[in-house]
Amino acid sequence: MSVKPTLFVLAAGMGSRYGGLKQLDGVGPHGETIMDYSIFDALRAGFGKVVFVIRKDFEDDFRKKILSKYEGHIPVEVVFQSLDKLPEGYSVDPERKKPWGTNHAVLMGREAINEPFVVINADDYYGRDAFEVIACELSRPRGHKGDYCMVGFRVANTMTENGSVSRGVCSTSDGYLTDVVERTSIAFDHEHRIAFTDENGVVQYLDPDTPVSMNMWGFTPDYFEYSDREFRKFLDNLKDPLKGEYYIPTAVDTLVRSGEATVKVLDTTSKWVGVTYAEDRQGVVDSLAAMHADGTYPEQMF
Repeated sequence: MSVKPTLFVLAAGMGSRYGGLKQLDGVGPHGETIMDYSIFDALRAGFGKVVFVIRKDFEDDFRKKILSKYEGHIPVEVVFQSLDKLPEGYSVDPERKKPWGTNHAVLMGREAINEPFVVINADDYYGRDAFEVIACELSRPRGHKGDYCMVGFRVANTMTENGSVSRGVCSTSDGYLTDVVERTSIAFDHEHRIAFTDENGVVQYLDPDTPVSMNMWGFTPDYFEYSDREFRKFLDNLKDPLKGEYYIPTAVDTLVRSGEATVKVLDTTSKWVGVTYAEDRQGVVDSLAAMHADGTYPEQMF
């Protein structure tokens, strides 16, 4: 029998982004947070556990306001991201305030996760189909290390009418990731084509079905070993000790280029939903209300 995957939710930035957990934004018709939908979809797709990475300073609030609602539905654990959680022999600059980035947050799950796992952002809505396709992929047996996957959202399903977005644009070969290039200022042009300006100042257009990374990655526990090694290299070559960050795509790209890992890019029909601009919020509220109305989600999820 296959092991149920774990959902690993990156929530360490939540307190600062939302101005404290008391204001954790309820966007669903009954005050549901975006995270509630991710956990409901993961549970429905067959995930066995949820691990949250948070900051220690809002643990009490988080347990009372967030974790309590999932009790009896799915096992949950909490791990903590802090600036001083570094490999032995390394120390943090006392002036540094900025967290070490998304892949440092992933490393915090090392003690809590021993099964295939999916990494997501706490404040992005990924959709039912995305969880189903990645759960299905992670349920198959793996015969070697470095056999990973990610959900490649079709770029047209991640756009906003309210401004430009940044996306990790994926290149693939035979369904596997060859590289991810972070493109900023992707927006609809006057003809509603999806356009961005490249590093040479030339306007380029993206096919609506081009896969982009929305930070939904599928790993096996060996990823922690590789990540730890690459994080040490990152610290050894740190150019900006106050602001340098260690991101998931950076680590993945290194492993793909070295041949130590392959990343299968999974297509999904899910439409990503998130609040990039204040004007996006009402669209999110309307989308979620419609999904309750059409039966995608029950009136009471937890």
